[in-house]
Amino acid sequence: MDGEHLRARTRERHERVDAVLDGFFSLAKRRAESVGSRYVDLWSVLERNSAGGKRFRPRMVFTAYDALGGDDDDAVAGVGAAFELLHTALIVHDDVIDRDFSRRGIPNVSGSYRDTATTAGLSTPAAEHRGMSAAVIAGDLALTGASRLLMQVRCGGGVQARLLDILDEAIFVSAGGEMVDVELSLSPEVPTVDEILDMERAKTAVYSFEAPLQAGAVLAGAPEAVVQAVGEFGREVGVAYQVVDDLLGVFGTEESTGKTTLGDLREGKRTVLIAHAATTDEWFAIQPFIGKADLSVDEAAHVRARLESCGARSFAESLVEQHARRALDVLDGPEVTDTLRAALSPLVATVLERVR
Repeated sequence: MDGEHLRARTRERHERVDAVLDGFFSLAKRRAESVGSRYVDLWSVLERNSAGGKRFRPRMVFTAYDALGGDDDDAVAGVGAAFELLHTALIVHDDVIDRDFSRRGIPNVSGSYRDTATTAGLSTPAAEHRGMSAAVIAGDLALTGASRLLMQVRCGGGVQARLLDILDEAIFVSAGGEMVDVELSLSPEVPTVDEILDMERAKTAVYSFEAPLQAGAVLAGAPEAVVQAVGEFGREVGVAYQVVDDLLGVFGTEESTGKTTLGDLREGKRTVLIAHAATTDEWFAIQPFIGKADLSVDEAAHVRARLESCGARSFAESLVEQHARRALDVLDGPEVTDTLRAALSPLVATVLERVR
């Protein structure tokens, strides 16, 4: 399939996912009318927050499904939509945990409800409480909605049960990763690199790469050995992707990432950069600026320079290469067909390109 046909196919796939989600939210809003207009409003805000985006998790489902010979467009769109709604749920809850009221410069669920409360004259604490409360409820609805979408996919009973198990495991592990992230952020001790990598794998790599790839394989009727292989591939490439995010959060540009490169440093985010730097002699010159809420541009430049001179940047880049290589090694296994290998290999190249 040439580039133009592939882009057209991707657009068509995304449109199918959007159609599934549109149907899901339309039905939910009709059901919500019996509860009242305020509940309908919550569903409308949640729908807006799920719109757009790169539809990355559905793309993982499609990639494995197509490469393994799947041909049911409606079924794979339903599975892709379920993982997209799971993504919505997790980022809505993640924003609550981080006490963020916007995402990429636009009010999120909590921000939308906070702003309307502020406009109505509520105090800031009361308005923020309203926003956070609405976001918790909205995230819960998206979470249960993901399972509901999977249960509506037309496939064999054994396949559907397996898909639900994969989704459940993704939620279970992601919740654990989020909890570990909270604990690490509050600990006065800097975690080890291995602790950071384990957290990033659990919090994000599982539901973004590992689980959707496995779901696509299961839906296509792949043997269990193949399902396990694509899961292992997703685990490695997902960790590499998260380490790249750590690098871009400090060394990237706002134009390319859509967010400030001061945020991670001001937040004191525990990343592999910080974990490695803490083991070097230059940590004393870096530590005072990590978590400094009013970190200036010049101070951030100082931290970046120290992270480079202590080897933290090159260490993180080597981790990306290491996990990317492990992902490619999985694809060399006997259970991976040439078609599947050709479909998954570009994911590794995409991850590596982001850090170059």
